[in-house]
Amino acid sequence: MRGAPVARTDHAPEEHLRGLVAVVTGAARGVGCALARSLSDVGVHVALLGRTEPSLREVAASLPTPSICVESDVTDRTALAHAARRVEAELGQASIVVANAGIAVSGPFDQTSAELWQQVVDVNLTGSANTARAFLPQLISTHGYFLQVASTAAFGSAPMMSAYCASKAGAESFALALRGEVHPHGVQVGIAYVHWTGTDMLMGIDDHPVLTALRRHQPGPARRVHTPDQVARWLTHGIAQRTPHIYAPPWLRWCQPLRPLFPTLVARVARRELQASPSGTPFSRAEVLGASERADRRSYPGSHTSPPSDPC
Repeated sequence: MRGAPVARTDHAPEEHLRGLVAVVTGAARGVGCALARSLSDVGVHVALLGRTEPSLREVAASLPTPSICVESDVTDRTALAHAARRVEAELGQASIVVANAGIAVSGPFDQTSAELWQQVVDVNLTGSANTARAFLPQLISTHGYFLQVASTAAFGSAPMMSAYCASKAGAESFALALRGEVHPHGVQVGIAYVHWTGTDMLMGIDDHPVLTALRRHQPGPARRVHTPDQVARWLTHGIAQRTPHIYAPPWLRWCQPLRPLFPTLVARVARRELQASPSGTPFSRAEVLGASERADRRSYPGSHTSPPSDPC
């Protein structure tokens, strides 16, 4: 029955998602698009939320289960409230909600406009809270599962990525706090830690020496770039098990005990790279990672490009 709580057994957990309703934000491309397909492949009815309806419709047309598209900005609470009403009316109450929408900006803090820095926080952190606020009544009714898509950026903040790292660390903290509040209502909250993923955000990374250096200094397995489809499969498996922490790739779970060491290691690599670069280059201004006119028709304040709506 649509909107029913997730049933679980010890085998093939994805089978028990069949017929449930899931909401995925940032579903037009990247991980959000791949996750919508992965969930639909196991029988979930998916509501795709994003800023570009034509792209959402293309994704929806490829799904094997009933779905709807709702053009909405996660920074707009009114739009999300409308989306929640549509989902309930057209698909049924949501049992799964994935806060996936996100943007990233790279560049010096003092060269990033206040408006653009704030926009990253508004989308990645406040947008996740807005999503939870809009759909929490449905999740309480279905004893559902809320998944916050975070990033390994929450493990150790990288210079030149202040807004992104701060927003992802904040999103992780928000999800942890929410978990304790909604547990008595039968709602479970998961956090997904996503590493290098082949989305639009990763395109052009070679132009960002700090990120390139950080990746170069990671062990071989940690440098591997995973496809959005593979990441989506990991997320789908975790959703089916209502897992508190989902790691993409799974070996990231062994990094949790080492997190106190990461800020020092990241700072050391970044400091060496910055000292080796000529002053003022190559970060003369902030740039949206993976930006393209295809991603969004609207430009953000202080940006020369437009951001995508999926995280890496």
